[in-house]
Amino acid sequence: MKRPSIAVIGAGAAGCFAAARISRLLPEAEVTVYEGSSSPMAKLSVTGGGRCNLTNTFEGVRSLEEVYPRGSGLMKRLLKHFGPRETMEWFRTEGLPLTVLPDGRVFPSSNDARDVVWTLMRALEAGGVRIQTHSKLSGINQLKADCVLVATGGCNSPEILSLLESAGAEYTAPCPSLFTFRIEDEKLKSLSGITVPDARLVIPATGISARGPLLLTDWGMSGPAALKLSANAARLLSERGYASPLLVNWCALNDEECRLRLKEAAETNPHKYISSVTLEGIPERLWKYLVVRSGCRPECRWTELSGKGLSRLVSTLCSDPHRITGRVRFKEEFVTCGGVSLKAVDPKRLNLKDSPSVFFAGEVLDIDAVTGGFNLQAAWTTGWCAANGIAEYIINKDICTTTDMDCM
Repeated sequence: MKRPSIAVIGAGAAGCFAAARISRLLPEAEVTVYEGSSSPMAKLSVTGGGRCNLTNTFEGVRSLEEVYPRGSGLMKRLLKHFGPRETMEWFRTEGLPLTVLPDGRVFPSSNDARDVVWTLMRALEAGGVRIQTHSKLSGINQLKADCVLVATGGCNSPEILSLLESAGAEYTAPCPSLFTFRIEDEKLKSLSGITVPDARLVIPATGISARGPLLLTDWGMSGPAALKLSANAARLLSERGYASPLLVNWCALNDEECRLRLKEAAETNPHKYISSVTLEGIPERLWKYLVVRSGCRPECRWTELSGKGLSRLVSTLCSDPHRITGRVRFKEEFVTCGGVSLKAVDPKRLNLKDSPSVFFAGEVLDIDAVTGGFNLQAAWTTGWCAANGIAEYIINKDICTTTDMDCM
């Protein structure tokens, strides 16, 4: 009986992790990873500013819809088979110490993404996996393999789309996700570097919002709140040409709560200037900007603030109107919304229902997440489950004579 051959297209996180898993499940198989660039896992080596936020504990996640704008249903199912706990155990077993931060993010203790890459490379070498770089493929039929795993990352190039079409895979057209916002407001830009610890961003009349720390930059807005909103509204903003109204709630309070806080400030500091007494959580420079933006005079004292003035201040703090005029790529962590339709793949094995020898893992699937380690967890989870599916397919087809059943 011949040795089974498995081709993995894409040497990113999902592809390499899956290949390592396949080599352990099917020790006698020939596993080859095809990579179009000059080196494997190049994106992984710089992710997280070079630190690599490789997963998240999910302890602060109330529902998966919060962190997976697309694909939450499938991820809920797959995470039961291989979730963050299993991910951390796998890397630690492979000799990589990890550090878990209070907010749930997980990093290699060295804070060096290259250590994650080297850990995966050792696993690939131990399993005898071959990596062929500079191998750009435009069709599945170029490979003479018993199984093909497509793990090309975001399907944001004509070559990848051609590859999906050759496989007969139904897909949703890709568009960018995880980006920061251009906002043409020179006074706001002058506050570059200021971070608001808890803000809420809303795209009016859509019900789309996001909450978290907000960073003001010399081009507009960034930070977790902006990145989450870009993920939640990726398709909508693409359709609008990245031009959209935006409401900023600078204090993450509702109108009534904000009004009560301001009245307390007025009662406690009646003779002080409004501009000198900030609302908790709002930096001083930003507070002065917002006071003036609301129409209040900087030299106005709290005791002089009229009812209308108080209402204007509440409105500015809780629903300050701005306008998104464009997007800015978020460092190296470019993520796409869209990909292979989840309806077209088996939800357990991640192979095409109409072509069961073709499997998918990682961002090429229509799954994407907000920042915090969730995108990489999707790569590990889908890579693991696709590898299991491939092993099951090979065994059921009687292509393989031996397998490491303890790994299944």
